[in-house]
Amino acid sequence: MNPRHMHEWRQVGDVGVPDDKVIIPGLIGHATNYVEHPELIAEYICNYAGIVGRENVIAGADCGFSSRASYEPEVHPTVVWPKFQALAEGARLASAQLWKQPAVR
Repeated sequence: MNPRHMHEWRQVGDVGVPDDKVIIPGLIGHATNYVEHPELIAEYICNYAGIVGRENVIAGADCGFSSRASYEPEVHPTVVWPKFQALAEGARLASAQLWKQPAVR
């Protein structure tokens, strides 16, 4: 998640999303070597769900893991996999909150 885009969930509410559309916000960054916290990811999923409905949000990555046209990724694979694990854990936490079920770890 690029810090320059962390406010965009509010803009989705301003612009609106058609009822028949699903959004996939980028919640893990493609060009940083830090792993996002699952609770922050869950918070953003819930923010988006509050605007477009819980059935219309799929958590995704901000982009691929290289923003250059090369074979060398900017984020090392040893960091990419924990990022995906954090994304999955954040989605589990958000799902538990949005559907009022205990989170399974």
